[in-house]
Amino acid sequence: MSLIDEKDQVRTEEMLLNVGPQHPSTHGVFRLVVKISGETIIDAEPVIGYLHRGTEKLAEDLQYTQIIPYTDRLDYLAAMLNNYALCHTVEEALGLEIPERAEYLRVIVMELNRIASHLLFIGTYLLDLGAMSPFLYVFAERERIVQMFNEICGARLTYNYMRIGGLRWDAPPGWLDQVRAFVGHMREQLKMYDDLITGNEIFLNRVRGIGVYDTETALAHGMSGINLRCTGFEWDLRRKKPYSIYDRFDFEIPVGKNGDCFDRYYLHLLEMRESLKIVEQALDQIPESGPVLGKVPKLIRVPAGEYYSGIEGARGELGFYIVSDGKDKPYRMKIRKPSFVNLQLLPKLLRGQNMANLIAILGAVDIVLGEVDA
Repeated sequence: MSLIDEKDQVRTEEMLLNVGPQHPSTHGVFRLVVKISGETIIDAEPVIGYLHRGTEKLAEDLQYTQIIPYTDRLDYLAAMLNNYALCHTVEEALGLEIPERAEYLRVIVMELNRIASHLLFIGTYLLDLGAMSPFLYVFAERERIVQMFNEICGARLTYNYMRIGGLRWDAPPGWLDQVRAFVGHMREQLKMYDDLITGNEIFLNRVRGIGVYDTETALAHGMSGINLRCTGFEWDLRRKKPYSIYDRFDFEIPVGKNGDCFDRYYLHLLEMRESLKIVEQALDQIPESGPVLGKVPKLIRVPAGEYYSGIEGARGELGFYIVSDGKDKPYRMKIRKPSFVNLQLLPKLLRGQNMANLIAILGAVDIVLGEVDA
């Protein structure tokens, strides 16, 4: 049978291609089934569940304080933010007052963790696209953050540092000085990353004008975080629905123009600059001393009712929805995981794309499998 039809065009047959669950660019046990015709993607189906641990169901048998270590595992690149999201929801339900020093320390560690997460995004994204050097560079800065976290909470990845009502303990002597030194160092490094990556012609050809969507599409699919702001829609819960003490800080909300992979990359860079501004202001304003844990009942019982609170996580809106029957454990708990929600736009983004663009689009969506498979 001839492979050439009457119009002298090569005939192709549709086929299914598995990207993962062991493909390096899926960053974990994530499977993407892609239907292709030649080099063109006809359809794509994300297949999740390889990492499912049933966190939401497990929480029904755990006291509220016992749930905190499980939140570390939701996003192991930004565990401080996940710790806080749960604690904040319970604190709102109980109407707890958080000590001033604890609030400032919380903001400092959360923004440092946001920077660490964004650094790893840039490193792994460039590695997916074939650039090795940035992947090695980002780990140097991330290591400094991880070392500081190790000093303040005794862990490097799953921190378990937040407590309902405040923090596990205060920062050790000299720790805040280390943070201030890091802020100045990181500003210089961000300029280096900008010079190294942003104007690179090969990189630009891989990401500019690729994976484009508009604000209407993003909102229709429930996108949040950078995946929404890349379309030009200014939405950041730290500013639009302030929580903790974020209303005390002066910072910008970077937004994109084109909603493409380049904008999603560049907003990570811009957001790190804003996080450094927040950390610097927090260092200037933090009380020199004071308690870091408020008055909390020995056995926490959330009043019967339904509660939801969302924060600006590293990948978008991270929220906890708790249904309480007045006991010391949640009757039901649902986690609004930004990676899970952001993933649903992937099939639409990939349809009609060339296979060469698959990894550029998949990486720029910025998902963490712990959030997807909670």
